[in-house]
Amino acid sequence: MTDLAAVKAALKTQAVETPSWAYGNSGTRFKVFARPGVPRTAYEKVDDAARVHALTGAAPSVALHIPWDRVDDWGALAKHADERGVRLGTVNSNTFQDDDYRLGSVCHPDAAVRSKAVRHLLECVDIMDATGSRDLKLWFADGTNYPGQDDIRARQDRLAQALTEVYARLGDGQRLLLEYKLFEPAFYTTDVPDWGTAYAHCLRLGPKARVVVDTGHHAPGTNIEFIVATLLREDRLGGFDFNSRFYADDDLMAGAADPFQLFRIMYEVVRGGGLCADVAFMLDQCHNIEGKIPAVIRSVMNVQEATAKALLVDRAALSAAQSAGEVLDANAVLMDAYDTDVRPLLREVREERGLDPDPLGAYRRSGWQQRIETERVGGEQAGWGA
Repeated sequence: MTDLAAVKAALKTQAVETPSWAYGNSGTRFKVFARPGVPRTAYEKVDDAARVHALTGAAPSVALHIPWDRVDDWGALAKHADERGVRLGTVNSNTFQDDDYRLGSVCHPDAAVRSKAVRHLLECVDIMDATGSRDLKLWFADGTNYPGQDDIRARQDRLAQALTEVYARLGDGQRLLLEYKLFEPAFYTTDVPDWGTAYAHCLRLGPKARVVVDTGHHAPGTNIEFIVATLLREDRLGGFDFNSRFYADDDLMAGAADPFQLFRIMYEVVRGGGLCADVAFMLDQCHNIEGKIPAVIRSVMNVQEATAKALLVDRAALSAAQSAGEVLDANAVLMDAYDTDVRPLLREVREERGLDPDPLGAYRRSGWQQRIETERVGGEQAGWGA
């Protein structure tokens, strides 16, 4: 039998980091859609993130993206976050929005371009020092579009050299999280296309280097939970970028497209001790047609629901069925947990923490959306590249 008190205790400690860019304008390759009330500054993004945490109790940090969130005084931004009940989290680099990076950044054939990219990554570590952030998250758009365009092995050597230089700059308690992506914008070769490539580089670097699993960065049919289980077993899972996909890197709300997959992933996290380890749970989403803050709240709730179901798996019964070779019984144990309506349980957890049991309803009643639409008039709204 599952210990409900232990399930509640685990849920009360879960933290999901929200991304600053989710609060800004975004869109498709064809159009970025503007909405009233969107933040104009990193400070206003922090304000929105603080609202999400105040209502969910589960989003105590906000990730930064450099240069999108660059400010003159990082200490002032950190103080602003602290005063609003959140903290500045993962620092994300950007080596994909500069003309110099047309042929890549750290893997570029030109040493001068590679040097420029590494300087940016080292600047991100400086920002981590100033903000107290633990994690540097690296995603590279580097790759090639045509056979023969560049030397595949040489690009891996350049990547390794850049990562080694950045890794050496990390301070005590800081980590390098390496993200992978199957394709896009490079279509022939991608320099970090899969978890094996990311894992190999992290293994060479040392224990401060971990792999990030973005749930949207896989080919159709990929068993993501196997990847999660393996990386946890090797103590190399650094964190997640949660989102949903139907086709490719869709960046839809976590748990929206395939909630059963999210449950399966979270079960492996629970099974592998990931809730108690240094695994960062982050959202990486763009809300193109829906309201920003409600979408982030809903996403946090979706991760909580998947986690609650994973915690409800009767692991003793599952292990017994697996050991006995009872295939259907083992599957039934897992499905019983997935089919459980955990919303009443999560409402209880929120009430016990002094929170409104309905975070989305509470947001709508709070008047925050009306307030920011009234106050955030003029200036340039934050969005891709701003």
